[in-house]
Amino acid sequence: MSGVNYVTKETLDAMREELTQLKTKGRAEIARAISEAREKGDLKENAEYDAAKEAQGLHEAKIAILENAIATARVVEADSIDTSKVSILCKVTITNLANKKTVTYQLVSEKEADLKQGKISVTSPIGKGLLGKKVGEEADIKAPNGDMKFKIDHITV
Repeated sequence: MSGVNYVTKETLDAMREELTQLKTKGRAEIARAISEAREKGDLKENAEYDAAKEAQGLHEAKIAILENAIATARVVEADSIDTSKVSILCKVTITNLANKKTVTYQLVSEKEADLKQGKISVTSPIGKGLLGKKVGEEADIKAPNGDMKFKIDHITV
């Protein structure tokens, strides 16, 4: 992940809490698993030891990714958002011109994206296609399942 990672203050706090958790309890649990596996004998033929070491590598990679996300995070406040065009943290109501279905999405960072909550990433095909559009404009979006066309109906915070 590179570049700026726009997040809400709540998300940044949650990321910091998760990082603390991973560095303290998470590392302690993995160290305990490695120690227990090491006590079981020959390390060359010890599948438990190999699995614990692999888990440690994955855990450290997750910590590194989270540290990078926090380092590149920029908090965006709701009162600083320009609703004249679609931008991060905006809620945008769009109509699919092919099937006339209307849906509202909030554009968020990759870390906050959750389709069930109506939050889509600004780096997703739809998110990218909507950025910078104004009410009344149409967005042509190239999605993995084909081209889509949306009309921007409403933008709020």
